[in-house]
Parts: sequence; C-alpha cells; structure tokens
Amino acid sequence: MNDLFSTIKEEGLVGRGGACYPVWKKWEAVRQAPGAKKYVICNASEGEPGVFKDAYILERFSQKVFEGLRLVMEYVGTGEAFFNFNLSLYERFAAQMEYLARQARKQGNTIIFYKETPSYIGGEETALLNAIEGKRVEPRLKPPYPSQAGLFGCPTLIHNVETLFDIASVADGTFDHNRFYSISENGKPLGVYHLPDDWTVRQILEETSCVPSYDFFVQVGGSASGAVYGSDQAETKRVGGAGSIDIYPLVTDPKELLQRWFDFYARESCGKCTPCKMGSYNLSCLLKGSKEIPWGEIMEIVETMEQTSFCALGASIATPIKTYRRHILGLNT
Repeated sequence: MNDLFSTIKEEGLVGRGGACYPVWKKWEAVRQAPGAKKYVICNASEGEPGVFKDAYILERFSQKVFEGLRLVMEYVGTGEAFFNFNLSLYERFAAQMEYLARQARKQGNTIIFYKETPSYIGGEETALLNAIEGKRVEPRLKPPYPSQAGLFGCPTLIHNVETLFDIASVADGTFDHNRFYSISENGKPLGVYHLPDDWTVRQILEETSCVPSYDFFVQVGGSASGAVYGSDQAETKRVGGAGSIDIYPLVTDPKELLQRWFDFYARESCGKCTPCKMGSYNLSCLLKGSKEIPWGEIMEIVETMEQTSFCALGASIATPIKTYRRHILGLNT
C-alpha cells in the first residue's frame, strides 16, 4: 500500500469531485488522524446540472470503482464504507451494486448503500455526513474537517466515483492522466468522454465532434456554478471542476439563462444561512418581475452571497454571473 500511496503522489492524482484536491493529502490526513474507528465514503451524488459522468462510469466500470474503494479502505485501515447514491442512480444500478457489495463481504468488507434524495447540497461532503447520520442535510462548520471528525465523529475519507476509478487505474498500471468529461448542448446531454485532463475546451470539442456550427459560448465545470467563456477563449481554457462542458448559442437570451441559474440556486439552497436562502430567492423573484435585467440589484445580491454565504453553494453563484457578464456580454463586473 505504501507503493500505491507513493505512485498516487508522484502521478499528481487529484479528486474529480470538483475541488481537485490532491488525493495523497486526503489519504495522509485520515491515516494519521487519531481514532480507533475510521470510515470511507464514495460520493455518487452528482446533483449539479451538466454533470452526469457517474452513471457512465458505474454502467461500464463499476467493478473498477469498487476495487478503488477496497484499496482506499485497506490503506485507511477500515472494513466499513458507505456508498452514497443519488437515488435515481441507485435505482438504475441496484442489482449490479448489490452483487459487488456481496463480493466485498466475502473479502471481509462491509459496504452500506445510502440512497439520497437528489440535491445539489447533498454532494457537499459535510452535508452528506449529516444526511447519513439522519440529521438535517446542511453543511457543517469547518474545521474540523471530515478527515479529523467526519462520520459519527470519526476520521472519514470521502472520494467520488471517478476518483476511485483513477485510484484503481493507478494500482493496475492503466492510469493515463485522462478524465471523464460530460458534454451538453444547451442543457441537453451529448455524451461522456474519457480524454486527457490537460486538453483545452476546443481540443475536447473537436475530438468528440461536438463543435457547433453556430457562434457559441461554453460553461465549464458545472452548468450552475461553472465559469463561462467565449468560443475564442475555448482555444486556451481547460476544464476544471467536475469536468463538464455545456455549449450555448451566442444568441441565447440572457434573461432566460440567468433565470435558469437563479431558479436552480433558489431551489437547491438548504436554507441554513440567510445570505444564500434569501439571496437566491430574491434573485429568482427579481428577474421574473422585471422586463429588463436589473443588473445593479442583481450584482449587489450576488456580491453579498459571494462574501457572506456559509458554504460554497451560495458563494459559487458569483462565478457564472461574473464570467458571463465579462466574457459574453462585455460588461464590467
């Protein structure tokens, strides 16, 4: 296992859930944390629009994902793990998942499936901990971090589906610095592709034959919280976050796009903090009641949410709004 840890560190493997945090640092933190009981969690929440790679991976490589989970459990020194499923995903793959869990039990490991009602905040790691513990699904104050005091107060290591796939790939010698990209067109899925993680948006679209015939812009990393770039920027920009690309016609109605984003945030806010709860609600209502886009009021609310929201959900709304204004509409932020 020490050889695997060293290889993961040398390869620069990062988590694919969105934060791109080095995998070896998570492993080291949980391994060194004091405590007789430790947990591992696979997070297959995937509640953001435009991100749908988990289903693709589980359908084709579920055994490899479970092998990655086994390797993590072995390194951490635990025989118990939770596999958090977006309920719609579990319903699709239940028979396959239950079979793999039975196989794990034969190896002395217990994998418990937790089926969550699909939500965006459910993918936030501390909100997930609360959900599994039967508490209100909302983020916790950090620190302490899950690696210090996670599930039931024990050190906990959380990875998403693609990260476990990558860990197993490192172990079997097939890791090639590729990642999975979810590609959509105006919110409609086009496909999932496994391509180099250092390719630009343009390279990915060309390789997958997804370059549109019209003038376009893209949103990358998530179709709610992701940054927005013009087609000229696609030549140099890479895809971070959760690895998604959403293509929009340049003539997309700004008001309709903003309403889509605002409604999503208003619907998905957990209500824990006032800036996010009221800010997202007010943005949704404000736009519906206006003939023109009231940019002054919108940006005042967005700035407040960015600076004062309790967690990244409320703060992240600033990224699409500011980059869309600057890169597509040519407005100063």
